[in-house]
Amino acid sequence: MSAGTPRAGTHRWRRLPSWTATLRWKAALFIMVMCCFLAAVLGVLVHVLVSRQSEEQARNAALDRLDSVVETYVAGEPLSRDAGLDPPGLPPALRDMARRGERGTQLGERDGRPTMWAVTPADGRALAVGQDYSQRAAVISGLDQAIIGSSAVAITLTLIVGIYATRSVTRRLHRTAQVARRISDGDLDARVDDPRAQCPGYARDETAAVAAALDAMAASLQSKLHSEQRFTADVAHELRTPLTGLHAAAELLPAGRPTEMVQERVQAMRRLTEDLLEISRLDAEVERADLDTHRLGPLAERAVRATGLTAEVRVVRDCRVQTDQRRLERVLGNLVANAHKHGRPPVVLTVDGPVVTVRDHGDGYPDELLAEGPQRFRTQLGKGRKGGGHGLGLTIAVGQARVLGTTLRFSNAPDGGAVAELTVRRADTDRRSVTGSSPSEEAEAKEETEETEDGPREH
Repeated sequence: MSAGTPRAGTHRWRRLPSWTATLRWKAALFIMVMCCFLAAVLGVLVHVLVSRQSEEQARNAALDRLDSVVETYVAGEPLSRDAGLDPPGLPPALRDMARRGERGTQLGERDGRPTMWAVTPADGRALAVGQDYSQRAAVISGLDQAIIGSSAVAITLTLIVGIYATRSVTRRLHRTAQVARRISDGDLDARVDDPRAQCPGYARDETAAVAAALDAMAASLQSKLHSEQRFTADVAHELRTPLTGLHAAAELLPAGRPTEMVQERVQAMRRLTEDLLEISRLDAEVERADLDTHRLGPLAERAVRATGLTAEVRVVRDCRVQTDQRRLERVLGNLVANAHKHGRPPVVLTVDGPVVTVRDHGDGYPDELLAEGPQRFRTQLGKGRKGGGHGLGLTIAVGQARVLGTTLRFSNAPDGGAVAELTVRRADTDRRSVTGSSPSEEAEAKEETEETEDGPREH
């Protein structure tokens, strides 16, 4: 078997239902198995002890009866119905024992009924007594049934109690997991607040320790992130005043290439400062979208024109969307600028209903960006990608998309090129069915279709 070939047992476990992996049912299964094991052990012990005791009593009674039959045989009196010489049904082992001059007992059968036989030699033959063992066998059978029934009841009650006892633990673990997911989604105010972890009078178990550790981690993470946000905002704010002075001073310099270089650097610093301030506001979650109804096609064209860059705009299917025009243009502008900066032309922006796709024809996004998303001040370069930048453009695009309540996904095209797909929220007036639309609405929809049939437009 090769190293990459999965084992058959692995597939078998994967086919099990998902609920079998929960702690509650694992604990229930463990309790049930242990109860069954203990019930089986105790049942076997009781059965063996009672059976031995019952057989011992039956042997003693059969031997006592055999002594009485021997006296009757020696006196020459007729034997009773339960005794006889070489009677039919006598076990061969007892018959051989009598021929060797020995006496003994054995549990056997006579006429299909359990019988305790006792034998002793008599004139070279076997003088035997057979006592009915049916009543004792019925008592042992009844005892076995009682053991099985009581064990089943005990296992059921223990299982119910065990499930109820583990329910509180699993419920607390589920709450801890939910809070952890909320924290990973960005809700740093989420806390477990387990009373066993907060009250010193409570005995702290492992679940409470995990909850306390998660709350401490969330509080520490929140404090560090707030400190980072305040530091970023303070630095960006403090840089604005000297940068304004530098910009004014650069305007007074004599014309020439050195002056142009200084002005370009000052302008780059001002853009970086504004980007840092915008990111700090997005991180603080104080931004609110001013939603309104817009037609997505013209809005995308304006966003491309505002960048001053060349991009082909294809409106396959236009629609009305509920969005903030300024923020959406900011997102699309950053995506187009990133495509020009790190990819290769042509850059194509496609509007297909509420989905806007920005694609270049370079070498695509790096694997780190696809796995972890855009990171500020971190620009992993893929093969053939251009350098430069601070990693803030896509970070701002993701933050603004989150404020708009839209979805922004990054991927690579199969035939090469980076693809950014933005799904915008449709306007309520655009979510009407064809069967329920009025004649005026159908005419408006037809007009929209005719507008989108003009083909792609390049800006």
